[in-house]
Amino acid sequence: MPIYEYQCKACGHEMEALQRMSDAPLTDCPACEQAELSKKISAAGFRLKGGGWYETDFKTGGKKNLAGDSASAGGNKPAAKPAAEAS
Repeated sequence: MPIYEYQCKACGHEMEALQRMSDAPLTDCPACEQAELSKKISAAGFRLKGGGWYETDFKTGGKKNLAGDSASAGGNKPAAKPAAEAS
């Protein structure tokens, strides 16, 4: 479930809420009890892990394509010929 950020237009209170995508947006501020909450636009609250992901904002230094790093170690070698073609 995604985490949504809200801000009250009346009092400025900010909060986060864990909601399903199908849930209706929250409207009532828990601080001032006015119906002035609005959903904020913010960065995603999750990180994709595992092989197959490419450059992201979460990498540091020279690490760009972690999934390709192991393949690039053997790098640009041509594929071995099958035994039948080798002779």
